[in-house]
Amino acid sequence: MGAKLVTLFWVWLALGQSLYVSRGVVSASITTPLPDLYEASVIELQAGLTSGQFTSVDLIKAYFARIEEVNLQGPVLRAVIETNPSALQEAAVLDYERLTYGPRSALHGIPVLVKDNIATVAFEGMNTTAGSYSLLKSMVPDDAGVVKRLRKAGAIILGKANLSEWAHFRGNIASGWSGRGGQCTNAYYPNADPCGSSAGSAVSASIGLAAVTLGTETDGSITCPANQNNVVGIKPTVGLTSRAGVIPISEHQDTVGPLTRSVTDAAIVLSIIAGPDPNDNFTLAQPTPVPDYILALSNTSLVGKRIGVPRAVFLNDSMTGNDPYVNEVFEQALETLKVLGAIVVDPADLPSAYAIYESNNETLVLDVDFKVQLNAWFDSLIANPSGVASLEDLIIFDNNNPTLEEPAGYTDQSILIESQATTGFNASYYQSLAFDKELGATSGIDAALAMYALDALVLPAPGYTTVPAAIAGYPIVTVPLGFYPENVTVGSAGPETVYPAPGVPIGLSFLGTAWSEYSLVSFAYAYEQKTQTRLQRKAYAAAIPTTQLADVIGN
Repeated sequence: MGAKLVTLFWVWLALGQSLYVSRGVVSASITTPLPDLYEASVIELQAGLTSGQFTSVDLIKAYFARIEEVNLQGPVLRAVIETNPSALQEAAVLDYERLTYGPRSALHGIPVLVKDNIATVAFEGMNTTAGSYSLLKSMVPDDAGVVKRLRKAGAIILGKANLSEWAHFRGNIASGWSGRGGQCTNAYYPNADPCGSSAGSAVSASIGLAAVTLGTETDGSITCPANQNNVVGIKPTVGLTSRAGVIPISEHQDTVGPLTRSVTDAAIVLSIIAGPDPNDNFTLAQPTPVPDYILALSNTSLVGKRIGVPRAVFLNDSMTGNDPYVNEVFEQALETLKVLGAIVVDPADLPSAYAIYESNNETLVLDVDFKVQLNAWFDSLIANPSGVASLEDLIIFDNNNPTLEEPAGYTDQSILIESQATTGFNASYYQSLAFDKELGATSGIDAALAMYALDALVLPAPGYTTVPAAIAGYPIVTVPLGFYPENVTVGSAGPETVYPAPGVPIGLSFLGTAWSEYSLVSFAYAYEQKTQTRLQRKAYAAAIPTTQLADVIGN
């Protein structure tokens, strides 16, 4: 009887959907073009859903088809590890709810791709593995805190994005590679480095494989992929978004944020996923209430604002390893900021810049935290068929399964081994943790902000830009800045990947103190609206999916 009732329920929903489509606002579908999914914004998608022009079921079908086109065939971008087998059913329910009660939020019925270290309940049909076969078919106890917020807002989890395995905390391995996902590549040049660790999230956002995506950052893992894939990334203050249910590196640096095609979309997502979570004590320290970051979006937000340029270390190519072209486009950005009314304070160096460059404290803290927290993750699982129950087991598992986890060119486990050798929270650990805060915040970002009376700092995203904010736990908002020229020297980034390369994007990062996201979002928005850099170049032809809503509506 139960199965029959379920079948009848889905039949009833399907009938409801056909009625919903047939009685949609016909004039809207005639006069308003369907949004191009390569660039479609949340606001455009929401308008189409509200008008009855298309449904969330249509959106899921279209995004699934787009993923199918380029993920494992065509350019083989390997941006998505798996899609959600329950997504179409969830979309049908949310379509009916919209028709009956109206939308819950700006994300109602919107498909969201999340990084594969962000937990989703196993009965929905997806894995949570950080890209590792050691966690395949493991069962997490609950959705991640940010996933709960997305679901409450009516969003649909479209699938899991590929990533650098263990969020790039395994060894000296190319960005964007995981055992389960293979080598993710950039959509702006064949086999270009997508950066990591949120590689698949950024690549997927860049070409419209999902409406919006989520990534995580410990040091650079949202900022760098945003930078190299022509998208917007927000790395929030540690504790603004919950890390509960996120496979960890370090509670002192890990944070979850959006990767999207616009600052507006990123602001919409951040407004929904930010907030306190009793399962993550760090979130209980944030100011309340959570801002509505949409209210920060103003073209005039930079007028009269003092924006500092910390040149020492961070603009020194011999220290950052950046191609000289990065600083060329950055200097152009400074002129744009002045046109927008900003007072550019240049230089505005971090007193701790050289000490940060020379410090090894971050490595020590992350090594200790990772072992403790990953072992706790394994302990928290309801089941794990691989039998891996600790970091020590993981290292052995990888060595025992070389075909899956150690193919040629991707064998290194040096970070895992270094972390396993740590002995817990000792005096050296606490000293390094304190030094990190001193170097990144007190004598770093906060010192520069105070010394020069600044509202924010600005830097090109590549290089060492992410480090002070990482060790301080402070936010970064990154927007498109430019693209490498056709004559750039192509470099090797891994066994299969290259960087830099012609047409590969470059990002601009705004940095600030704790909880300064509202201001940083406003500055990034003004710059984005003035320059429209994202729209100046598209991905290479083979990496652009052709499926659009018109191909799936009614099918």
